[in-house]
Amino acid sequence: MTPAYDVPRPTPGRPVPGRLHITPPEDPMTDLHAFIAGLPKAELHVHHVGSASPRIVAELAAHHPDSKVPTDPKALADYFSFTDFGHFIDVYLSVVDLVRTPEDVRLLTFEVARDMARQNIRYAELTVTPFSSTRRGIPEQGFMEAIEDARKAAEAELGVVLRWCFDIPGEAGLEAAEETTRLAVDLRPEGLVSFGLGGPEIGVPRPQFKPYFDRAIAEGLHSVPHAGETTGPQTIWDALTELRAERIGHGTSATRDRRLLDHLAEHRIALEVCPTSNIATRAVTDLDLHPVKEMVDAGVLVTINSDDPPMFGTDLNTEYAVAARLLGLDEQGLAALAKNAVEASYLDPAGKRTLAAEIDTYTSDWLQRVGR
Repeated sequence: MTPAYDVPRPTPGRPVPGRLHITPPEDPMTDLHAFIAGLPKAELHVHHVGSASPRIVAELAAHHPDSKVPTDPKALADYFSFTDFGHFIDVYLSVVDLVRTPEDVRLLTFEVARDMARQNIRYAELTVTPFSSTRRGIPEQGFMEAIEDARKAAEAELGVVLRWCFDIPGEAGLEAAEETTRLAVDLRPEGLVSFGLGGPEIGVPRPQFKPYFDRAIAEGLHSVPHAGETTGPQTIWDALTELRAERIGHGTSATRDRRLLDHLAEHRIALEVCPTSNIATRAVTDLDLHPVKEMVDAGVLVTINSDDPPMFGTDLNTEYAVAARLLGLDEQGLAALAKNAVEASYLDPAGKRTLAAEIDTYTSDWLQRVGR
C-alpha cells in the first residue's frame, strides 16, 4: 500500500516556478485565466512520454540521430499535427522510441513534473507504459529506479506529488498485457497506484484483458482503462463489467447511452475528459460539439485533463479555460471542477483533505479580493 502523506506546499514566500504561476491582478474579475493559473490542481489522465515538451523531445532526438523525429523544436509543431487517431499513435510511438536509457527516463519524468509545477498542479497520476521501454532494451530495474528517483526529486524540489498508472499498450496484444502485469506486480514501485489500458480501441476488445486486470486488482491496484474514446458505449460497458473500471479514460461516447450515463452518475465512476485531445485525434469533430456538458448535466463526476499536452499544443490550465467556456463556469465552478479531480484521485484521505482545503482557501481569498 502507498503510505499516507500530505501534499507538500511550496516554500513560503517563493512561488512555484514558471511562467503560468502569476500573481492575480488588482481587478481579476474578468481574468479567469489568472485564476486558473493559480488554482491548485490535480491531474488524473496525462501520459508520461506524451508529456515530453518540444525542448525535451528535440534534445532526445539529437541524442538519437537515427530517429525521424525533428530536432528543431519549431518543426515539432508540424510533426505534431495529426490527421486521425492512427496517425497520432504513429507519431506517439516515434517519440516513445527516443526514450532508450534510464537516464532518458529520469530526464523526461522530472521535466514533466517541472512543467506541472509551472501550472500549479499539486498532484498527478502519470500514465506510464513500461512495456514500451523495456522491450526497447531499458533494464526493467533501471526503469523503475529512474521513475522513482524523478518522483522523489519532483516532490522535494518542485512540490509536485507524482503517482503512477502502469498501462497496457493495447495494440501490442497479450504479450504486452502479460509483461505489464508482471512489472506492476513483481517489481511494483512505491508510487504505483493504478493499472490501465491505452492505445487504439478499434480492433482491441477490452474483455481479452480481464485476466490481467484481475491480477492487478488482486494486488491492490485501481482499474482505470481507456474506453469509449473512438468507439461506442459498449466499450465502456466492457471496461466496467470485464475490467472492473473505477474510472474511465475519456469515455467520450458515454452520452450515446442514457442508461450508461445514469450508471456512471449513480456509482460516482469518474470520466477523465480531455477536450483538446479529442479534437486533435478527431474523436470529436468540433469543440462546440464536445459532450462534456451533457456528461455534467447527467450528474457524472467529470474531471478535466490534458492527455498528451505538448503533442496537442495544450496544458492543463488551457483545458480548464476550455471547460470554463464549454460549461459556463465562473471561479467557483472551476474550483468545484478542481475538487472533482481530488475526489476521483487515488490520493490518500489526508492528502485529499489538504488539497481540497487549499483549493477552497485559494478561491475564497480570490473572491474576497474581487469583492464577491
